[in-house]
Amino acid sequence: METARSSERQRTAAERRRRELLEAADRVVLRDGPQASMNAIAAEAGITKPILYRHFGDKGGLYRALAKRHTDALLSALRAALDAPAERRARVEATLDTYLAAIEARPQVYRFLMHPADGAADTADASPSAEQGFDVGRHSAPLLRRLGEELGQVIVERVDLGPDSEQMARIWGHGIVGMMHAAGDWWLADRPCSRERLVSSLADLLWGRLAEAGDRDVKGGPGF
Repeated sequence: METARSSERQRTAAERRRRELLEAADRVVLRDGPQASMNAIAAEAGITKPILYRHFGDKGGLYRALAKRHTDALLSALRAALDAPAERRARVEATLDTYLAAIEARPQVYRFLMHPADGAADTADASPSAEQGFDVGRHSAPLLRRLGEELGQVIVERVDLGPDSEQMARIWGHGIVGMMHAAGDWWLADRPCSRERLVSSLADLLWGRLAEAGDRDVKGGPGF
């Protein structure tokens, strides 16, 4: 019994320490964006880089932990927008706006997750190429796929798209995420219009088939 309690305390302490390190990494990312280095993160956390490696392995491991942290928060916010008591068009616009507001509020975090610095490396690393392999496609693609799958699942649960609903919902989920990502990336860099204008225009693009589809019965909440 005592061994089990000791193991639980150790696990809780390790989880708390990991959370503290991720919060330190967040502070550095907010300051440095894609240029955030393992050296800077270790210094912010008040530890040596080998200890940081012990928790995350390398910058790729740290990236995946930060990506999960921010993706979990974004998915929670998107689901809240989808579940709001409003007409479908308003919920579509609220969902698009939630995504754009998130990347606008923390652009350095977004750039770190989606645009890691090309060839960035910690010069103090034992291996000169330790961070050079950290490329946007290898790391950000799984994040976008997860968002697409999650949104597709929300759609299939809430919208009746006919006999091929499940496949159609997955197509829509990945398509909508791709649209939000590409349009949001362009908008965040150039700011060619207001966020409200972008939201309205993207909702117009989505609205054709979505306006005609019927809701499924969803216990405790609206459809899509």
